[in-house]
Amino acid sequence: MSDLPKRVKMVEVGPRDGLQIEPKILSTEQKLRMIDALADAGVSEIEVGSFVNPKAVPQMADTAEVFAQLRKRPGVRYTALWLNPKGLERALESGRIDIDGKLTLTASETFVKRNTNRSIDETVAEMPDWIARYKGAGIVTDALGVMAAFGCNFEGYIPEEKVVGLIARTMQVMGDHGSALENLLLADTMGWATPRQIKSLVGKIRDKWPELEITLHLHDTRGCAVANAIAAMELGVATFDSSVGGLGGCPFAGHKGAAGNVCTEDLVFACGEMGIETGIDLDALVEVAKLAEEFVGHPLPGKVMKGGTLTRFKAQRA
Repeated sequence: MSDLPKRVKMVEVGPRDGLQIEPKILSTEQKLRMIDALADAGVSEIEVGSFVNPKAVPQMADTAEVFAQLRKRPGVRYTALWLNPKGLERALESGRIDIDGKLTLTASETFVKRNTNRSIDETVAEMPDWIARYKGAGIVTDALGVMAAFGCNFEGYIPEEKVVGLIARTMQVMGDHGSALENLLLADTMGWATPRQIKSLVGKIRDKWPELEITLHLHDTRGCAVANAIAAMELGVATFDSSVGGLGGCPFAGHKGAAGNVCTEDLVFACGEMGIETGIDLDALVEVAKLAEEFVGHPLPGKVMKGGTLTRFKAQRA
């Protein structure tokens, strides 16, 4: 437990990953209220939306308008997702997005074809073009995201050697084109991971590349997300994607109705009780979760938003 970080960063993905699966499409004004409230609660990075085909993901059709109207706060990063060069161009045109030079791979051949209509090899072959596009925009390519890094509903458990091999393969491509990998995101896209798997894969990666900064993108599909985050913290991981109220899920992952991303306020609560700082006001965050629940029109799976914090109970015993 000595490796627990003193501070953990939450990257809030609710407005994008959280809302993309919702049958109800929120208005631009509702999204802006959510994003503003998250910033007010102390969240320092928010994934606002995605520049993808609106026919495939209609919930994100107004992303450009959301960015145009966004009241940006000092010290808060506002990011977006794109899957192809056209999406990147739209993001660059906005002029209001904090753009990272991130490459993306999926460890499941079946899932990547369903999600992007490309194979793993085709995705790797396109990396030099992505690096060149980022460089042309003055953006350093230094990050990699590996989707379905732990398991896939279509292919089963993903061998750790495959994930490590994909990371090494990407490093080679980046090195050949004047870039270097510094930040690695591992995504449990379909909720297969357990704490033991988390420790095993993260441990292997940290042993092989101790200089890499690791972020985890965890889904709570089968109820292990907070436990998985804590297991990763014990190995020094200090950055996590999370979603207010537990919003989220992947529309292409084949498990409709399951819980979404690891719940932001539940993870903030766990960190606080373990003495780990997050910089986030938990009570304010719970109110954002309730607002999100009101907007989507159905109960969200977050626990702390329903069970409450321990603040008043501690005060009674003081």
